[in-house]
Amino acid sequence: SGADIVVCAVPSQSLRANLAEWREHLRPTASLVSLAKGVETSTLMRMTEVIAEVSGFPADQIAGLSGPNRAREVAEQQPAATVIACATELQAAFSTAYFRPYTNTDVVGCEIGGAVKNVIALACGMAGGMGFGMNTLASIITRGLAETIRLGHALGAQAETFAGLAGVGDLVATCSSPLSRNRTFGAKLGEGATMEEAQAATNGQVAEGVKSCVSVRALAREHGVEMPLTDAVAAVCHEGMSTGEAVSSLLGRSRKPETYGRPTA
Repeated sequence: SGADIVVCAVPSQSLRANLAEWREHLRPTASLVSLAKGVETSTLMRMTEVIAEVSGFPADQIAGLSGPNRAREVAEQQPAATVIACATELQAAFSTAYFRPYTNTDVVGCEIGGAVKNVIALACGMAGGMGFGMNTLASIITRGLAETIRLGHALGAQAETFAGLAGVGDLVATCSSPLSRNRTFGAKLGEGATMEEAQAATNGQVAEGVKSCVSVRALAREHGVEMPLTDAVAAVCHEGMSTGEAVSSLLGRSRKPETYGRPTA
């Protein structure tokens, strides 16, 4: 109540309900900053779109923060950089000796990068749990980036964004770090655990990609974008496909050139 900057740091699928309760306490001139990374399942909205709809605030008072920012490492004051899209006056407020914020006007690209990387991290975790090594991990990260770029392109994002902190930076950190809840969850599935057992392994924390894979897949289909890794993750998490079957389905796809930045694979 009365804050000049309000940071929305709740899971993406609960942001709407939480913000509806907070709305009456928000100062009309406050800046609202989303840390949530996902696509709302019921509406396929990005998080800043949800904030705008629920709060009624104008776009210049709403921003998203994204990047390779594992929370524990930030809390330990390890050096890190981030991207704030797109309220530039927030750059100074979030700047410290160990935390360097950049700005980017491409809100769509920053948010799509943050949402899809959780899904790709699940795939990387599954591969690790199945015993696959760095060749597999690097391949999933790279092709996951291609999927992210294709979806971003279809939604009007700038390709350059995905080469930055909110794109490849966040993707690499989430897919590689043992602190990643999505990677941990996927690893348990790759080892043969059930969804319930995988959830227990994250100590009750939310693996955003488990729900976001469905909404990201729906958003991609709505815009005619092919995202085979996302399809496979959603099938494993929600349709009973085994991780072994997912690998077979991906390897059995037709051969094609390596492409980026196009709306189709």
